[in-house]
Amino acid sequence: ITFFILVFNVSPGTEVGIINVQDRDSETNKQVRCSIQQNAPFKLVPSIKNYYSLVTTGQLDRELLSDYNITITATDEGSPPLSSSKTVQLSVADINDNPPVFEEQSYSAYVTENNKPGSTLCSVTARDPDWRQNGTVIYSLLAGEVNGAPVSSYLSVNGDTGVIHAVRSFDYEQFRSFKVHVMARDNGSPPLSSNVTVSVFISDVNDNSPQILYPSPEGNSFMTELVPKAAHGGSLVSKVIAVDADSGQNAWLSYHIVKSTDPGLFTIGLHSGEIRTQRDISESDSMKQNLIVSVKDNGQPSLSATCSMYLLISDNLAEVPELKDISYDEKNSKLTSYLIIALVSVSTFFLTFIIIILGVRFCRRRKPRLLFDGAVAIPSAYLPPNYADVDGTGTLRSAYNYDAYLTTGSRTSDFKFVTSYNDNTLPISTPPFSVPWC
Repeated sequence: ITFFILVFNVSPGTEVGIINVQDRDSETNKQVRCSIQQNAPFKLVPSIKNYYSLVTTGQLDRELLSDYNITITATDEGSPPLSSSKTVQLSVADINDNPPVFEEQSYSAYVTENNKPGSTLCSVTARDPDWRQNGTVIYSLLAGEVNGAPVSSYLSVNGDTGVIHAVRSFDYEQFRSFKVHVMARDNGSPPLSSNVTVSVFISDVNDNSPQILYPSPEGNSFMTELVPKAAHGGSLVSKVIAVDADSGQNAWLSYHIVKSTDPGLFTIGLHSGEIRTQRDISESDSMKQNLIVSVKDNGQPSLSATCSMYLLISDNLAEVPELKDISYDEKNSKLTSYLIIALVSVSTFFLTFIIIILGVRFCRRRKPRLLFDGAVAIPSAYLPPNYADVDGTGTLRSAYNYDAYLTTGSRTSDFKFVTSYNDNTLPISTPPFSVPWC
């Protein structure tokens, strides 16, 4: 017969069961002794009459051994002795006595800057040897700050799987690494937990162009370097200084002259940025020299920046009667064009206006006077030459020219009078002429 006993993790000396033994014989034949195998952490302690207590002799740990099969042998005192055996199956019940344990002491995650929000960084794993809910692990981020912001604004962790995701895009130039703490907690009562450190390392990408510190970038203050007329080949005349916010090969800078007033006069160090003369300065060289320098990094793809270096070949500024901005022609060429176009437009408009005014005044002078002395003048073009209808009965001689005057305020009227331009002709009194006004 097999007995089943369920016990929890107990300390040594704990009674876990009671065994009763019966023998039908009499006297010494019914005296019974009980024993168990030696490899079990239990022992039998005699109790009253034929009862024995099953007592633990060591610490029971379900995580080490959860089930025991205990064989109890009962032997009487008869001759020959008789015995029988019984098996007791004992199961150790679980209690929440183990916290979750991470598989690694610390974790490292590597992410490239400008990553997409929600991308996976790494995963953490913790094991709990307890059973059922006592062994169920839940992950969470411990409260903290990264660069003054809550850690939850940078990372998140899946509570069931332990996968860590990026909440935002990282910038290598702002911070290159940070640490967070992840807690693994079981679902027991009371719950047990443990923590682990996760270090996040941000790798650089070439997302920053070189920044030129000297000379000032184009668009800022104008700067000019003096080059002595007696400078020999290889003389240092100036230097371009630039930095790059990236790191590694993304910050390796190289310098190149892309344009110059005299291509054979100056050279620049590929990695130093030092500008030197390639040959001796001669009298035929232009006093004003303009160099356009390009600074490139070694990233993929490469980024660059340009600046202008203005050099004045002279021993003393006093030798230059008037020092003007060398870059005037390049910087203000478009502005000059705009000013010329505006001036031509204004001049054209003004000339057109003057022509219109003159034309209007000329037309007014050519226009016949229609009103004067309270009468309306009829231009000679309106009357047939050498002809006038005198009461519809005759004509006047062509040797006489006449002016006709109408009364004001009427488009059709009679002549008031007729005058001749011939002084030798005597006026003749005639009845008034009547000419219809058309």
